[in-house]
Amino acid sequence: MKQTISDTIDEHAEALIEVAHFIGENPELGHEEWLASARLMEELTASGFHIESPVLNLPTAFIASYSSSKPGSTVAFICEYDALPELGHACGHHLIATMGLAAAIGLKSVIDEIGGTIRVYGTPAEETKGAKVPMAAAGLFDDVDIALMAHPFHSYEKSGQSLAMDALQFEFTGKSAHAAASPHEGINALDAVLLLFQSINALRQQFESHARVHGIISDGGKAPNIIPDKAVAQFYIRSSNRPYTDQLVQKIKNCAEGAALQTGCRLAISNYEYSYDEMITDEGLSELFTANLMALGIEQADIRIGKDHGSVDLGNVSRRCKAIHPYVKVVDGGELLHTKEFRDQAMAKRAFEGMLLGAKALAWTGYDYVVAHPPKPSL
Repeated sequence: MKQTISDTIDEHAEALIEVAHFIGENPELGHEEWLASARLMEELTASGFHIESPVLNLPTAFIASYSSSKPGSTVAFICEYDALPELGHACGHHLIATMGLAAAIGLKSVIDEIGGTIRVYGTPAEETKGAKVPMAAAGLFDDVDIALMAHPFHSYEKSGQSLAMDALQFEFTGKSAHAAASPHEGINALDAVLLLFQSINALRQQFESHARVHGIISDGGKAPNIIPDKAVAQFYIRSSNRPYTDQLVQKIKNCAEGAALQTGCRLAISNYEYSYDEMITDEGLSELFTANLMALGIEQADIRIGKDHGSVDLGNVSRRCKAIHPYVKVVDGGELLHTKEFRDQAMAKRAFEGMLLGAKALAWTGYDYVVAHPPKPSL
């Protein structure tokens, strides 16, 4: 049956490459992926999937479903399709989306015989306000047995770790004044932001080695001769697990409150993006995917141990069902994600070949799981 899955993906290869090329040539930012989501839904509808969209009032999110007439496991394939500002698809989400589409079409060719349900989750805005966070919180993955996706990269890597993350904004409000004529009348909000940065830097010596805190000043005033009455800093606060991230967040909030107290500013703290939990890789599922890569011709020596590549909203899904997030080689030159070089190479023939191979490995993994987990007979 695995050969049937592969043959089906090969039969659709030209159309699948055209879909990936279309999404790649039409990059859209998170929650604005109108063309990408519409194209994916069109292809899934033509392949016999039932479409639900929008989802949770997220206009570019969707869930596509196909249920066989036999009971069995529910396999979810994850599509991401948002692009990066200015860079376009430099993270290869056009390939991720099409891998999910292709894997679903491939597994559907045998699902009526083996039983079970296939779902394709269209999840917008992974790079910012990732839709998987509210979708997971709403229980939309609670009846899923496994959630599968693969990320394009310059090497093969097993599904590994990611960092839990909070995105915090600190807005300080002071009082403006002429910086030369009457500075004593002002309350300098920018000073509060600078004190916040200094306090965080003082904390770094006591951070555990897996912690990452990095930020910018998104608003630091309007002119040098005006005491800034408003200043804003935004930070990503990350670590390898949610409990320690929560500890870091509280310490940094304390730093902000201290900065406000020292300067006399008012402080408002908010989350400007969703919080991501760390990825919990299901090792059994990961080994299935690795074995399928090898069965498709990839040498074991070429499949690396999974590394930390930042934060992914699939981490929130992995707390609801078994999940993996491996990396599939689509470029040969070592180009790095989020660069123009990777963006350009991710539109080449080599990238589309890697995409189709990744889709086969995903579909085969779904097949292996369904066959290994037949429904329990009713009493």
